Amino acid sequence: MKLPRLGVRSRLLLAIVGAVALALALGVAAFSFLLGQRLSASATSLARAQAAAELSSLEIRDGALIAPEGPDEGTVGTQIWVFAGSRALEAPSVPPEIDEAARSLAGGPERSLDIREETRLYALPVVENGTRYGTVVSAVSLDPYEETGRTALIGALILAALLLGAVTVLARWMLGRALRPVSRMTEDAATWSEHDLDRRFDLGEPYDELTRLGATLDSLLERIAASLRHEQRFTAELSHELRTPLARISAEAELMLQRERTPDEYRSALTAVQRSAGQMTRTVETLVAAARQEARLTRTTSDVRDALAAAVSNVRETAAGIDVRVTLPSEPVRVAVDEELVERTIQPLLDNAVRYGREVVEVSLVRNGSLA
Repeated sequence: MKLPRLGVRSRLLLAIVGAVALALALGVAAFSFLLGQRLSASATSLARAQAAAELSSLEIRDGALIAPEGPDEGTVGTQIWVFAGSRALEAPSVPPEIDEAARSLAGGPERSLDIREETRLYALPVVENGTRYGTVVSAVSLDPYEETGRTALIGALILAALLLGAVTVLARWMLGRALRPVSRMTEDAATWSEHDLDRRFDLGEPYDELTRLGATLDSLLERIAASLRHEQRFTAELSHELRTPLARISAEAELMLQRERTPDEYRSALTAVQRSAGQMTRTVETLVAAARQEARLTRTTSDVRDALAAAVSNVRETAAGIDVRVTLPSEPVRVAVDEELVERTIQPLLDNAVRYGREVVEVSLVRNGSLA
């Protein structure tokens, strides 16, 4: 099944929500880890403090360790063992597992020991003048610390979920506001391209993504408008240039149909029709070439002298009794137009000059500044 494509706003929203969710997850994990380490250190500190308090109450008489009256055995928070060597001078009433673990710490160094992550034991040696007399072991229940950690984790997860929801709503609102101008510009550009190509956004010099988009759309609309103007101009020029030869062809055809003519008259009429058709062909080719040149489909340069000489050579073939004189400069006159297009552009002017001239047609080419 092909999944639907998401829009830009949806993709950005997913990216933002995903990034925030990942950051929150890492933050909650780091918070839980650091809190766990802190609670563990607090439990160890409490157990050591209880052992140190008990150690301060012990006495050494005649080389023997004397324990004071035992603490309240009903309080888990004050579970204390006092060992003279491996012999217990004091021992609370606890499960055998905890008691066995406490006895295993007797005679050892200062250290802590966890029992099934429920109880932490801390052993503190009893030393005086470099001589060790025994060991004090304190027990602390880890249940309150575990409960605090769970409560804090649940609170952090709830807070993270609320933050993620708030970020999602805020990001959706901000993205909507940020992308609303883009949607409006797109709709305006589509409307203008169909009804009003002269409208522009005119956001000034591009300095951010939105103004660059506006400048791009303005350029696109300008190209569309230029293309349509070229098309309209081409249509108008084509209609104007073809109207005269078409009228001559129509007139010759009507005259031929009105009455019988001699073969010479038919030949003359057909010659006129052929000449008008040739003019139409040249006109269409010239306009098409000009349109392609304006659309920049062709890129070339040419010498106007060569094009003018070719056009004069063509017109001399049909210039009966007309003297066509040409004056050309000695230096090349180059233009950024194809030679054939220049010839086709000049040809109708020469045809009209020969057709309506009497004896002499003078053609000259001069440079006016940078133009020919």
